[in-house]
Amino acid sequence: MGQYGNIVFIVWRESIEALLVIGILQAWLGKQGEDGRTRGRKFLWAGVGAGLLGAAALGAAIMLFGDELDDDKQQMFQTGLMLLAAVLIVQMVLWMRRRGGALKRELESALQKAADQANWWSVFVLAAIAVAREGAETVVFLAGTLSAARGTALLSPGLGAAGGFALAVLTYAALQWGSRILNWRLFFRVTEVMLLFLAGSLLLNGADNLTSLGLLPRLSGHLWDASAFLSDGGGIGGLFSSLTGWRARPDLTELLVFFLYWAAMAWLLFRPQTATR
Repeated sequence: MGQYGNIVFIVWRESIEALLVIGILQAWLGKQGEDGRTRGRKFLWAGVGAGLLGAAALGAAIMLFGDELDDDKQQMFQTGLMLLAAVLIVQMVLWMRRRGGALKRELESALQKAADQANWWSVFVLAAIAVAREGAETVVFLAGTLSAARGTALLSPGLGAAGGFALAVLTYAALQWGSRILNWRLFFRVTEVMLLFLAGSLLLNGADNLTSLGLLPRLSGHLWDASAFLSDGGGIGGLFSSLTGWRARPDLTELLVFFLYWAAMAWLLFRPQTATR
C-alpha cells in the first residue's frame, strides 16, 4: 500500500507539471491568428507525443537492462536507481523554487520569438522537452520506488500510475477553475515538502541496500524500538514509512543518513542567496 501511494503521488505531481507547461503553450497559441493556432497546435501535440515516446523508451531500456543482471548486480542497479531518484527529486524541488515563478514568462518569450520567425518547430521542441523531462523523471522515480518494494506485481504500478494521472487532470482543472480559492504557489509549496520526505525515504532505502551489500557499515544495532507506537511494517505505518522514511527500529547508520539529509536540505533551501548585479 505504501509504495502504491508513492506511485500515485509521483505520477500526480509530475503530470501536473507537464500539464502546466502544455496549458501555458496552449493558452499562448490561442492568442495567435487562426493560421498560427492551427499550425502551432499541430506542432504542440506532436511534441507531446514525441516526449511521451522518449520517456517510454527510457522506461523500456531501464527494465531490459535490469533484467540482464545477476542478483547482486541487480541489487546494485536498483540501489543506484533509488539514489538517483532521490537526487532528481531534490534537484526538481530546488529548480522549481528558483525558476518556477518565471516559468510562464520564459516560455512565452521563447514562443513569441518562434512566432516572429514563423518557426513552429520551436513549439514542438518546447513541448517535447517539457513532457520528456517530466516523463523521464517519472520513469526514474518509479523505478527507484519499485526497487524499494521487492516483489511488487506489475498490475499495482499500472493502476497507481493511471490513478495518479487521473488525479492530476482533476487537480489541474480545480486549480485552473478555482484559482481564487486554490493557488499554484501553495500547491507547489505543500507538494515540495512531500517530495523532500519521499526523497529522504528513497535515500534511506538506498542506504539500507548499501549496508546489506557491505558497502556501508552498520554502525550499531537497533537504537530503540518504537513499533508499539508506530510500526514501519504494513498498514498505516508502512504507508507513513514509505512516504517519510520513518524507521521504528533505526540503527546509527540510518539515523546519521536521516539527519545529514535534512541538514543538507535546510542549508540548500534557506541559505542566503547571492545577489547578482
